[in-house]
Amino acid sequence: MKTSFLPRRARGFTLVELVIVIVITGIIGSMIAVFVRVPVQGYIDATARANLADTADIATRRITYDIGLALPNSVRVSPDGRYLELLLTRSGGRYLSDDDAPGLGDVLGFSSDPNVTYPNPNRFTLVGAAPVDALGVRQQIRVGDAIVVYNLGPGYEPANAYNCAAGCNRATVTGVAGNSITLANNPFMLQQPPLPSPSHRFQVVSTPVTYVCNTVTGTLTRYSGYAIQATQPVDTTAAPLASAPVTALLAAQGANCSFNYSVLANVQRGLVGITLNLGAANSNTGTISLVQQVQVANTP
Repeated sequence: MKTSFLPRRARGFTLVELVIVIVITGIIGSMIAVFVRVPVQGYIDATARANLADTADIATRRITYDIGLALPNSVRVSPDGRYLELLLTRSGGRYLSDDDAPGLGDVLGFSSDPNVTYPNPNRFTLVGAAPVDALGVRQQIRVGDAIVVYNLGPGYEPANAYNCAAGCNRATVTGVAGNSITLANNPFMLQQPPLPSPSHRFQVVSTPVTYVCNTVTGTLTRYSGYAIQATQPVDTTAAPLASAPVTALLAAQGANCSFNYSVLANVQRGLVGITLNLGAANSNTGTISLVQQVQVANTP
């Protein structure tokens, strides 16, 4: 008796089944995309806004820090509010004066009287220990720094550290040996009238600093290391800003900012207003606006 085996027919997807699977998969994928896209886009936008806020906060903190170290009466703002300049101090101290007991060192002279002589007119002695910063770190007076005494600011020549054309209260340091400071010259003896500090104090200026809000490029930039100018520089394409040794880009996300400066009445203080906007209008991330006011100590 013979047993016969018939070959089994291979099974698979038909074209209709394959099309149905593709259609169903597409529908499910579309539903997932609709429900997932919104939270994902929201997360991306929130992250972008957080980055803008961080950038704005860091930028304003840096400006605030520099303003806190500004030489008294040295803050100036351009009429359009796009340029902020100040003279950055490294430290300060007390100089030996004519009022101190003799024999303690070199006096910083302020007299042009020919009957008054100073053994070393271009040198003075720092009274007490070298100054320290808020963290207790000793601040070294460096060659190339400027010694400024009793700065009253623009319009009060010869007590304006920006302008030395009509006498000056700023002298360049050429040597430091312990508490003995050597100057390139002594402009204080040429002041008419002499303007010594009532408390015999001086400040050490390291560099001028300019913050520029460029509304064309949408950037906020810090310039430093250039020579001190009598007139505030307000052109980034010309000297001294174009050739400034140090430039730092603080914000580039469509920055739109402005500065304003006002002197408070009857007190030796000023107020700097900072307005900073970052981002693009009508975009998913929108714009971040930060407004801050910083008090300026103007006691010379």
